[in-house]
Amino acid sequence: MQTRVLTGITTTGTPHLGNYVGAIRPAVAASRRADVDAFYFMADYHALIKSDDPARIERSRLEIAATWLAAGLDPSRVTFYRQSDIPEIPELCWLLTCVTAKGLLNRAHAYKAAVDKNVEAGEDADAGVTAGLYMYPVLMAADILAFNAHQVPVGRDQIQHIEMARDMAQRFNHIYGREFFVLPEALIEEQVATLPGLDGRKMSKSYDNTVPLFAGGAKQLREAIMRIVTDSRLPGEPKDPDSSSLYTLFRAFASEGESKAFHQALLDGIGWGDAKQVLYERIEADVAPMRERYDSLMAQPQQIEQILQEGARKARAIAVPKLAELRDAIGLRSASTSSTVSAKSAGSAKADKLPRFASFRDGDGSFRFRLFSAEGEELLLSVSFADPKLAGGVQKRLRQPGASASLLRLPRSIELRLDDAAVAASPEYPDEQARDEALARLSEALDRLAAQE
Repeated sequence: MQTRVLTGITTTGTPHLGNYVGAIRPAVAASRRADVDAFYFMADYHALIKSDDPARIERSRLEIAATWLAAGLDPSRVTFYRQSDIPEIPELCWLLTCVTAKGLLNRAHAYKAAVDKNVEAGEDADAGVTAGLYMYPVLMAADILAFNAHQVPVGRDQIQHIEMARDMAQRFNHIYGREFFVLPEALIEEQVATLPGLDGRKMSKSYDNTVPLFAGGAKQLREAIMRIVTDSRLPGEPKDPDSSSLYTLFRAFASEGESKAFHQALLDGIGWGDAKQVLYERIEADVAPMRERYDSLMAQPQQIEQILQEGARKARAIAVPKLAELRDAIGLRSASTSSTVSAKSAGSAKADKLPRFASFRDGDGSFRFRLFSAEGEELLLSVSFADPKLAGGVQKRLRQPGASASLLRLPRSIELRLDDAAVAASPEYPDEQARDEALARLSEALDRLAAQE
């Protein structure tokens, strides 16, 4: 059984060496495990809480996507998408908002820190606090619960958000009487490597002490490394490797043997300039091949867009049915379904003619079916099934409430997906308007079939 692991990356900056070693590299390695179903998303809605610079947000989304792909993330093995491409996430955020106590949000660390800072400065407690900052834990819960993630890798400062997501899920499950959500667990990253920056403090954009990963190329990487602060010991004087930022950075990229050799060189009195050159060459050996891939991707943004759109399709194949299930549970059902049910329960006259399935056998012996509207229009043609029971099973599922939520728009047609696989498609339509009109008829047909079950 696979464990679904979900990780979000906020799109507010350009990745640096600390991001790569501390988050990107271990996440890519984990994504290659056979027992992990990995979801990685760019949290661009969350970025709006921290930045109101549209150009920065746009550039960061592109750079971060290119960085993860260049670092080895395989989009065919994982689900890689932008948060803003999944409309079900903000919808779920609202559903969770309606069951979340204000008192729970009052206790969120980020909000409390903002309030404490205001009070200390003698200002109104909520000065400068946006509703986005206040609601951040609910949006994060929606990110997780929309996909029933089992684990979310976080640092200790983020554990509270996972606990809050569990509280919201349990509250929703209790109110509506069923286990709609998996309760996520925090995957504590105790061994996350923390790299020192140019000034010896933790490498962070907040301290403006970062070493770029790809930005500026090899020249900028070398120049940054040459600016790393060291002590005043001269060439020939022994250096203390354990207190040297250079050694810490070197170990993050080197093998054990290489690290021992660099350690000895420092003890033997290598000059700081020469040591920085050795460090640059070791890091560049790893970074150069990735940078080449990164530059290629940045020059072809349409390739990145295609990858992200495919990731969004995979993500929505899960989120759309989930939200359909939730909408049905809370009473936000199709009007056609409600009216049909009402008419049936009121003992009305004989119902109108219903949509119908027509099964048939292809010349190669496989089994397929068509869905016709009540008026006889062909709405869907299924894929081929080797076993008629499989075809019948799909038809049965299409008679269940919420099946219409599994319909996806293609440029000039409609695709029906179940369990992340295409099972049927509509005819080709001349334009998007005709496609959308057909989508409305198809949704109504599926809702009418579900109302009869």
